[in-house]
Amino acid sequence: MLQRRRFNSQFKFKVVVEALSERLPLHELAKKYDLHPNQITTWKKEFLKNGADVFGKEKASEEKKQDVESLYQVIGQQKMEIDFLKKALS
Repeated sequence: MLQRRRFNSQFKFKVVVEALSERLPLHELAKKYDLHPNQITTWKKEFLKNGADVFGKEKASEEKKQDVESLYQVIGQQKMEIDFLKKALS
């Protein structure tokens, strides 16, 4: 079974800009990047509708990962403090 391909925001932006410049017909552009023409059309519509931040979801996901890491650090520190206090009370 084939796995679904995922494209990063930089790639999508590059393809959309090239599609908007209209130097190549859509079917040739799709062939160049090994995509279906409908996929390029979808990305183009999303870009025109929502602007440049439509493909920037990866950045928000990275920020969330950093937040989670810092929270895990706090949890680890608090666990060490709790263990220390339990030993002190024993």
